[in-house]
Amino acid sequence: MATERRAEITWQGDLMGGSGTIDAVGSGAVGPLDVTWASRAETPEGRTSPEELIAAAHASCFSMALAHGLAQAGTPPERLKSSAEVTFVPGTGITKSVLTVRGSVPGLDDAGFREAAENAKENCPVSLALKGNVELSVDAQLEG
Repeated sequence: MATERRAEITWQGDLMGGSGTIDAVGSGAVGPLDVTWASRAETPEGRTSPEELIAAAHASCFSMALAHGLAQAGTPPERLKSSAEVTFVPGTGITKSVLTVRGSVPGLDDAGFREAAENAKENCPVSLALKGNVELSVDAQLEG
């Protein structure tokens, strides 16, 4: 079954001097969040950016895909700690997303974990949306 998600934003002014607010998201989980060009291209100073939100979406989507793949293979994770770093180049756009994951997965060796992480990176829905436009990579390591 398909799902739809919604976010509402108000923007005032031009790109460089204006500012916006992510007023709400359908779930009510976040908002209001301030957003400006400076928060996107320079320093955040308490404001978010589209790229930061994409990073959050990518890290969470990847984690879900990895957890599912590991469980399907009979080695469900005890814990996954993931992050995504999205690079934005003014005038070019989003150029890459680097995923990092550290995991505790009983019964799985390092090579198996890296293979599962690579598969999750290639196939999670956010990766599929970015693929072909954005360089994607993953650094996956098991924790002691």
